[in-house]
Amino acid sequence: MSSLLHWRKEFPVLESTCYMISNSLGAMPRKTYDDLRQYADSWARRGVRAWEEAWWMLPAEVGDLMAPLIGAEPGEVIMQTNVTLTQAQILSCFEFKPPRNKIVCEAMNFPSVMYLYQQASRRGARFETVPSQDGIHTPTESMLQAIDEETLLVPMSHVIFKSAYVQDAREIINHAHRMGALVILDVYQSAGIMPIDVKALNVDVVIGGCLKWLCGGPGNAFLYVRPDLYEKLEPALTGWLSHESPFNFEPPPIRRRHDVWRFLSGTPPIPAHYAAKAGLEIINQIGVAAIRENSIRQTARLIALADEAGLKVNSPGDPEQRGGTVSVDLPDAMEVAHELVRRDFLVDYRPGAGIRLSPHFYNTDDEIDAVVAEIKKISNTRVVSSTQG
Repeated sequence: MSSLLHWRKEFPVLESTCYMISNSLGAMPRKTYDDLRQYADSWARRGVRAWEEAWWMLPAEVGDLMAPLIGAEPGEVIMQTNVTLTQAQILSCFEFKPPRNKIVCEAMNFPSVMYLYQQASRRGARFETVPSQDGIHTPTESMLQAIDEETLLVPMSHVIFKSAYVQDAREIINHAHRMGALVILDVYQSAGIMPIDVKALNVDVVIGGCLKWLCGGPGNAFLYVRPDLYEKLEPALTGWLSHESPFNFEPPPIRRRHDVWRFLSGTPPIPAHYAAKAGLEIINQIGVAAIRENSIRQTARLIALADEAGLKVNSPGDPEQRGGTVSVDLPDAMEVAHELVRRDFLVDYRPGAGIRLSPHFYNTDDEIDAVVAEIKKISNTRVVSSTQG
């Protein structure tokens, strides 16, 4: 879409690379320089006054930029530090008393999240993962069978990070609710590349981050909790910012806030939140629907080119089941990925998936053609070198 390419000039890294790694780290907007300078200037010139004048409300202000991208209302999203700690805060709300002490997630969930929830077994949880037969899909029916009347929590990925498979979140959430379980939906690989409507999904908790498709850099997780759950969830992992009157510096017990701020803990990463603003502003201006339409077209182009080049595709062919990434595999895929990066084709490699290629709204079709051609060229060169050796 030529209208989307209008935004290419706003991303400096595109001037010198073929940037196909937005699923791992989104390109930095040019305006981020100015936003971070504003942070530095406020600290340098205003000192401690910057807290009251600009910094204190930033987790909520950036959260309000995030909210429309997932279908939430203003005041319903709060910024956090990273996904693992945000998941830990939600996890700390629960006790695991038999018989309702089971945690269910897909075996292809992001390892950091699984490490965390598996450790809940030390507090009496039973941790169950649902396997994938092909390394691409997690069968929805298998997820539904695993979620029963003894299930307390279902931490699940909206989009599987290795294969870009889009799980049937609506079906799983509806079934979990029928069973009396809560769903914590990780949208790290869908926010900014796919439309999300937390209200329509009726999801309990949504966690994600701005690092990837939202072009916001590290230190910018976000959290949505369904408002009717605020008073029911009391994190054990908490801190002074979740107190009703934090500057009273009262001893325990804590008097929790009655809004999404109750899920904050300690002092927020202010410079990171400044860095998130430009990307969120751009995504809001473009609209996720337009980004998704372009993504479906470009990932289909990638798959067609990969098939033509004889590469194994480890992502769904059905566009409704495919997020923004196409994973392709070939012999020595890790080495090929390293050589691509050396040649300024920025991609990444994941075991069991291969080379992940992730075009975003700022990528051209010519770049998609070029990266597949380069993979083929490098692979052919390695085959010739191996034969000669």
